Amino acid sequence: MSESPVSGVGEMTVAAAFAGMRRAVPVVFKAGCPDCRGRFELAASALRLAIGATSRTTFYSFTCPECGAAVRKPAGERIVELLTGGGVRTLRLHTTV
Repeated sequence: MSESPVSGVGEMTVAAAFAGMRRAVPVVFKAGCPDCRGRFELAASALRLAIGATSRTTFYSFTCPECGAAVRKPAGERIVELLTGGGVRTLRLHTTV
């Protein structure tokens, strides 16, 4: 990083501008497998969220790290909010008329 002043900021250097920033802590989600009954934490990258037109077509999915089962669970409004806020990749399902 350069120690030269940041343009338009006066005498502040690039190092000073970023001095107060901290590294973001990765978000993890607690989950459970209905097949093996394992309990574990998953990174956002291990989950997928599908948002459909109804509550029946809105769900999240992951692969169980203990038994390898494909798990799919319903996602209500609060779960959708938490997953999207935590960086989980989201697929919006569209209906055709």
